[in-house]
Amino acid sequence: MHLLAAERIKLLSTRAPWACALLALAVTAGFAALVAGGGSESKDLPTVATTQFGYRFGLAVVLTLAALTVTTEYRTGTIHTTFQAVPRRAPALVAKAAVVAGFAFALGEVAAFGSWVACLVVAPPGADLALDSAADWTILAGTGAVYALGAVAAVGVGLLIEHSAGAVAVCVLYPLAVEDLIGAIPEVGEPVHRWLPFNAATKFLSGTGGASGGRSGGNANILSDSPLPQPWALAYFAVFALVVLGAGVLSARRRDA
Repeated sequence: MHLLAAERIKLLSTRAPWACALLALAVTAGFAALVAGGGSESKDLPTVATTQFGYRFGLAVVLTLAALTVTTEYRTGTIHTTFQAVPRRAPALVAKAAVVAGFAFALGEVAAFGSWVACLVVAPPGADLALDSAADWTILAGTGAVYALGAVAAVGVGLLIEHSAGAVAVCVLYPLAVEDLIGAIPEVGEPVHRWLPFNAATKFLSGTGGASGGRSGGNANILSDSPLPQPWALAYFAVFALVVLGAGVLSARRRDA
């Protein structure tokens, strides 16, 4: 409990998490409202999935924040103090990941429901944005879990890379571009893409398109080609996050701070 309290103080006593939180809320709600307000014809009317159009941009911000919580300590040298207080290192690093994940979960929930409210305000008449199905609730309420697990993985990336620029580049480019580029590789790309972690996270959120009227693309979330059922897709993503964190903790234990 003392480690969790210490990591919570270190995280919330700086401006960075609050600035990232505001940025994440702005990009998720802003992109969603922009897309939802642009549909006028019946086939283009926004759906519940449309309200989450900007979730990947918010996710990139959260991943960046999580990685910086580690790399900033390496840059400033405060990681030395942490490891002197907790020589075994692993408990302190796991506590850091837990605190960042909790912050990311809360931010994900606020961003998801905030985007939905923003779309309610700007959506054209006739748009059905009511949360009246399990698919609707999953795509909103599940965002916090995806952000939290993504943050755990990003802490692991920060531990593996140590340097802010490299960790941020990975955390921004991988979920926004790399997986899509892998899927575009002829012949081998599609079967590999099905098992990539953030594709599985998308499968958990979007399922078979119940929240988007079965549409894929356009102003609805692009549906995932992952073969996993939604609960298993989340479990798969969780395993990925824990493996990356575990690799980061192991790396930190084996080298000097």
